[in-house]
This record gives sequence, structure tokens and C-alpha cells, in this order.
Amino acid sequence: MAKEIERKFLVAGDGWRVAIEKSSSIRQFYLAAAPDRTVRVRIRDGAAWLTLKFGGQARVRDEFEYPIPLTEAEEMRAFAIGTVIEKTRHNVRFGAHVYEVDVFAGVLSGSYLRNWKRPRTSPTPSFPIGSAGKLPGKAPTTTHRSLSTASRRICGELSH
Repeated sequence: MAKEIERKFLVAGDGWRVAIEKSSSIRQFYLAAAPDRTVRVRIRDGAAWLTLKFGGQARVRDEFEYPIPLTEAEEMRAFAIGTVIEKTRHNVRFGAHVYEVDVFAGVLSGSYLRNWKRPRTSPTPSFPIGSAGKLPGKAPTTTHRSLSTASRRICGELSH
């Protein structure tokens, strides 16, 4: 079991793109979602994973992740709740840290969200390239689960 410790930030502008080290196309959807747990399927670069997350704490959750056959992941899509999230995840280096910047496609097209997963004891480093500000905790409209299951109204809230 891993501990997921994550901070999310809105991203403004494209200045961060010069520091991209790697990019991946991702599709993900949720099979179950509750305030303190989620079951997600993610398809990334031709491989698929089933992820279970537990915990209601804003920034720290228990995470279990298992590889699953791609064909089964595609079949599970029929059981998705909400919208399938399509995005490109860019790994962006700034100083000693690598950030994940998600650029959304589909119904969330035009939205950028920066994630930083970190060890429990590590402070949050600055990210001046295109940062539009820290989001408090896990603001309800910026968790991927909320983006998937909420109404399309929130798409405009994340536009850059």
C-alpha cells in the first residue's frame, strides 16, 4: 500500500511547456465514488490499472494500484459513472522537483491542473512557471473524481 500525498494547483499560461521531460496520454473513469473512497480505471500508454483510494483526509490517502488487462479495462468502461476523463500528463522539471501538469481534452478541454505528489515530510516547493495559485486542500471541483462525476458546469471554473 502506498500513501498518496498530493497538492493541486491551477496553471496559467504555457511557459511551463519548455521544461517538459515526458508526456503520456491518459483516459480514466470511475467505477465507484464516495467521499472517503474511489475505484478508478486508468489507461495510459497502452497499459491499464485498477486503483482503489481510501481516506477522507484532504491531502493524504491510502492507495492500492493493480495492473489489469487492457481489454478488461476497456470492457469496464461500460460501467463508468460520470464522464471519462481524457488528458495528457506532462512531467515538468523545475529545479529538483518534477511536477505533473495535466492538460485536459474532451469536455474539460482547455483546463490545466498541476499535481505534485510528494513524500510526507517534504515541503511544497515553489513553481513560478505559469502558476495560477494553490487550491485549498482538495477543492471539490478539482479532484479527478469530481471532474468526472459532477455536472459540466465546473468545466468553466477550471478554464485557464
